[in-house]
Amino acid sequence: MGDRETDPRTPESTDPDFWDSPTRLSDDLRENTSRDLPSRTDSVAREASIAVGGPLGLHAVVGRSRYLTPLRVILLMALVALALGWYGKAGCLQQAPVAGSAASGTERFELDWSNHRQYIALCYSDTIPLYTAERLDTGALPYKSSWEQKRPDGSTETRYMEYPVLTGMYMYAAMEVSHGWRWAHDNWGVPGALDVVLFFNVVALGLALFWLLTIWATALTAGVRIWSAAIAALSPLVIVHIFTNFDAIATALLALAMLAWARKNPWATGLFLGIGVAAKLYPGLMIIPLAVLCLRAGRIREFAVTVAVAVAAWLAVNLPFMVTVPTGWWEFFRYNSDRGTDPDTWFTVVSKISGYAWDADANGRSDLVNAISLGAFVAVCVGVVFVGLHAPRRPRLAQLMFLTVAGFLLVNKVWSPQYSLWLVPLAVLALPRTRLLVAWMVLDALVWIPRMGLYLPADVKWLPDQWFTGAVVIRAFAVIGLCAVVIWEIYHPERDLVRRGPDGEFYDDPGGGVLDDAVDTISLRPRAAAPATRGRAKADAVS
Repeated sequence: MGDRETDPRTPESTDPDFWDSPTRLSDDLRENTSRDLPSRTDSVAREASIAVGGPLGLHAVVGRSRYLTPLRVILLMALVALALGWYGKAGCLQQAPVAGSAASGTERFELDWSNHRQYIALCYSDTIPLYTAERLDTGALPYKSSWEQKRPDGSTETRYMEYPVLTGMYMYAAMEVSHGWRWAHDNWGVPGALDVVLFFNVVALGLALFWLLTIWATALTAGVRIWSAAIAALSPLVIVHIFTNFDAIATALLALAMLAWARKNPWATGLFLGIGVAAKLYPGLMIIPLAVLCLRAGRIREFAVTVAVAVAAWLAVNLPFMVTVPTGWWEFFRYNSDRGTDPDTWFTVVSKISGYAWDADANGRSDLVNAISLGAFVAVCVGVVFVGLHAPRRPRLAQLMFLTVAGFLLVNKVWSPQYSLWLVPLAVLALPRTRLLVAWMVLDALVWIPRMGLYLPADVKWLPDQWFTGAVVIRAFAVIGLCAVVIWEIYHPERDLVRRGPDGEFYDDPGGGVLDDAVDTISLRPRAAAPATRGRAKADAVS
């Protein structure tokens, strides 16, 4: 038997299938020769692949896996990160008997946040206090129900739901589901818990689905570099912040908008953008890079369709509340205008160093802060427009989008910790360099530790407040560094990993949709010579 297998003189050696395959060949012999293979091209992925058998073999056939496709593996990675994220918050779901309730004959339970558990265990989530702060525990309808709240100066003000419409109604729907769960527990005996714990679990389940949708859309937008989405799926920022607030709703809608644009569908792009802005304002920032790139490429019609549909979709979600409960609907805009500076911003850093108090009045409102923040963001937009029109080659949409969102966060008066999730899917599309992204994500995730220490009393505080200030500065420089690398690659497109295809071809903008391989009509300087794109390579072959 052994001689027959190794001896080339045996009769079977004349049959090509004898040496090519141990079994009958597949009916479909196609291979995916264009997909990037990180275990060969990325040093971090190559080292990590040792845990599962090492880098892909030189003679391995790519693209025929029936079950373990890249997308399914990436989604499995995302599930692992989501599970770790839930366990990270589980410490804040502990229940304890209400003091003295046992003596009354009916033992009652409450959420155990005693001894500053939520900060010491690093498990704090806005979802839990918002359940009562937004009066969801009473079944109140957002934007219609109001309550009185004391200001820092002792006066009172009327408050409403402070989140945009889509997010507020998501919270309301989660409350209704959790109350239904409580009813099933009381009447059918299904396992139960405190109402706020049930609410958190329902919210977390929905946010997990939204994040999976984010990863799915990001992976498909990445195209031949689909494995880049694995960086987002396993991001430390996801583990720490996916359940800190409700931002996964907006990241999913923005990711769907970018996927729709990559698929040359401006109608769907506008639809997802409009709905995304109804959940969080930041998806609307996509309009800025789209405007610049469409202007440069002469794709005004597609841009106009996207904006028109986005406005219509936003109005469709918001108009019922604007008409019926205008005061409650306006609360989100009023609150964000009146609120003071966030501890995570450069305003606070400057205040710590100089002693200057940005928040002028007793209620924390400062028109100066609003003016400076708005002026700085206008400067960021001017810079994005200049880079978009001045670069020797039209930038990719993901590159300008990352610069726009990162610039917004850097100059804004609010940078809540979970806002960093906004950058995760954009970063892997704009700059798929594993070492840089992992280093930034780890640093950004670690900011959570000294931030939680801010709320601890002096006798249990584990770090001085200066550690948090230093962490914020380091995080800011890390994000600025990523922006600098993105700008450098915009001006040196031959060094852009996304444009350098693994098959030797030069890509223009794989996620650019109608912008991909488009000819510039407007530019601040003549277009420099560049390698042939896929479209030109195909045209040369035909001619």
